[in-house]
Amino acid sequence: MVRDQLGRGIGDLRISVIDRCNHRCTFCMPAGKQYRFLPRRELLTYEEITRLARIFVALGARKIRLTGGEPLVRSEIERLVGMLAGIEGIEDLALTTNGRLLAGRAGELAAAGLDRVTVSVESLDDETYGRMTGIGQPVAPVLEGIDAAARAGLGPIKINTVVQRGVNDHQVVELARYFKERGHVVRFIEFMDVGTLNDWREADVLSAREIIDRIARELPLEPLPRREASDTALRFRYLDDGVEVGAIASVTAPFCGACTRARLSSEGALYTCLFAAGGLDLKEPLRAGADDRELEAAIRRCWAQRADRYSEEREERMRLGGAPAEPKVEMYRIGG
Repeated sequence: MVRDQLGRGIGDLRISVIDRCNHRCTFCMPAGKQYRFLPRRELLTYEEITRLARIFVALGARKIRLTGGEPLVRSEIERLVGMLAGIEGIEDLALTTNGRLLAGRAGELAAAGLDRVTVSVESLDDETYGRMTGIGQPVAPVLEGIDAAARAGLGPIKINTVVQRGVNDHQVVELARYFKERGHVVRFIEFMDVGTLNDWREADVLSAREIIDRIARELPLEPLPRREASDTALRFRYLDDGVEVGAIASVTAPFCGACTRARLSSEGALYTCLFAAGGLDLKEPLRAGADDRELEAAIRRCWAQRADRYSEEREERMRLGGAPAEPKVEMYRIGG
């Protein structure tokens, strides 16, 4: 297993299969901005993705998550799922989606070998949901998609909810209660300064501690330990039924020191941090005829030089009076 400068290996590989999305979420790729999407020829093919995934697994990756953009926008994504499911050594194959197209695809994804899904739901209120997703559409089709995923066995299902103070923070308990009743795990996520387009301000962050405190006042909780040091969420469970809930405190309690996540962008670049400015181009040598040993050596060199701890550094800068904007890759290009 290759180790970086802080002794961290590669445990998780997040693969962005496309940079396009059918939502315009305010915290990721807000409406009204200019976007240049990749032409199809610039996207990695499913065969190229699978080849690179095998190399990452050989280097220690045991979990693979498909992301976007919105992964269900890419045609025949079930074919890629089937190809990845055939790689020996993968212990968890998951997909993160906004759920808009999930109801009609859940069964096919499960049949292809997908283990589970994570679905983004920022509100149960249509007005708030439509505003935060930037499309003015109701949340009902997404909830139907979650139900379809549950019927297909794509669980445990997780729900991602980005919380912004003054936008949807007053609906945290409602969301927690709704998904608790259905046995789904919600991960409330602090509003992060991913990319450069979402007009992030520290004042808009509702801390993970505040989120959990609000829930616990109405739905008593007890803390749970992290399953692995690299896990992102602070875990809790409800006292009455044991259903789990969590919060991801990337801003107020960063967890960079144990990060084992590598990210492969849809155009074939390896990013070693969600907040990185650039990545290592793997597509060019792959398409130029590099063999697997050469590609593995390039990945090893890149990871061995890794010293990323952006969120910890951001916290340090904020304590000193502010975190100036820095060039960063946009999240819709490399996933969450």
